[in-house]
Amino acid sequence: MKNSILTIGLFLVTTFAFAQTQFEQGMGKALQLWKEGKNNEATALFERIAGAEKNSWLPNYYIGLINATAAFQTKEKTELGALLAKANQAIDTELAKTPNNPELLVIQAMASTALLASDPMTYGMTLPAKITGIYIKAGMFAPENPRVVFCKAEFEIGGAKWTGADVKALCGQVEKSITLFKNFKPETPFSPSWGMDRAEQALKNCK
Repeated sequence: MKNSILTIGLFLVTTFAFAQTQFEQGMGKALQLWKEGKNNEATALFERIAGAEKNSWLPNYYIGLINATAAFQTKEKTELGALLAKANQAIDTELAKTPNNPELLVIQAMASTALLASDPMTYGMTLPAKITGIYIKAGMFAPENPRVVFCKAEFEIGGAKWTGADVKALCGQVEKSITLFKNFKPETPFSPSWGMDRAEQALKNCK
């Protein structure tokens, strides 16, 4: 997951190599640090940007994305807890301002999924319904957002491995998300645009 999502960093850093504003320079530098695997440094810089640019939800979005993504890659409970606390705090800060932002809701769902994946026996009875509910809410406000469509389908496909449910319809949603990715236009150069490669790989796995 990390390598596929990090492709956004390379794109954005290249796009803003000659950025003029402090915000653009800071965002570009933070994304470059993330691309280099320096998660703590990237998070710290995004935190400084978030403090200075309170009207932009993007710095906290990337704090959430970096830490939620990293949480899938550790089995150590203390580290996992710290990563998810950082992710959830950042996302909750922005959801308090814009509770219907689908991109933020996707990261909120990802953070909960990382917790579920860390201990399915403990969280398997409670978190799946919560995560599905987050995706349903996101879909109500952005039914054509490719990350909403894909991540919901990806999560439900993962759940089907435990329940034995038929994934044909879910694979159809993955295929739909690919079409949406192809037509998706980010609102700004720093807005989320990741997910296409993951969706394409998921569709291959479906077939």
